[in-house]
Amino acid sequence: MVMLVQNYIISHWIEIVGAILSLVYLYLSIKQKISLWFFGFLSSAFYIVVFFQTKFYADMSLQFYYLFISVYGWFEWKYGNVENKSELPVSKISTALLIRLGWVSALIYIVYYLILSKLTDSTIPKADSLVGMLSVVGTWMLARKLLENWIVWIIADGIATGLFIFKGLYPTATLFVIYTAMAFVGYRQWKRSI
Repeated sequence: MVMLVQNYIISHWIEIVGAILSLVYLYLSIKQKISLWFFGFLSSAFYIVVFFQTKFYADMSLQFYYLFISVYGWFEWKYGNVENKSELPVSKISTALLIRLGWVSALIYIVYYLILSKLTDSTIPKADSLVGMLSVVGTWMLARKLLENWIVWIIADGIATGLFIFKGLYPTATLFVIYTAMAFVGYRQWKRSI
């Protein structure tokens, strides 16, 4: 049994390290600590490899996006309050922005789906595209400190959990079960800070 565990850890160390870094990122997100973006950057670098190896191409491309958005998010959190160039406060999404994000989300989904279904050997292009789209939108909303980002994450992480179980990525599936539960916690804590 010990040998099986050792072999599993040795063959999945990149995924395990990525999952641990992601948990730190999640904790810091809930606590509204700007250092979350550093851990998000690192975990994304590890998950680029994991998702390439398992043919989760939308999730892999998402990790490249996360590298960029980690830098953007840090700047937004640090200097995003346009009125006085101070730290960005938590806010609620406006109706106009919600409508725009709806259209952008549909476009992102279509692009992801067309690429995955026509240009890759993805085995689950519809679900992978859905999670990819929700994650792009949710991370942008997190970078803007919009409260409703947590609702997007509850949906995205719940769907992703099932996909990772399907693909046998058990440390990542476990991580996403935790993500889903913690998104509820994040929503409650951020709502209190408004």
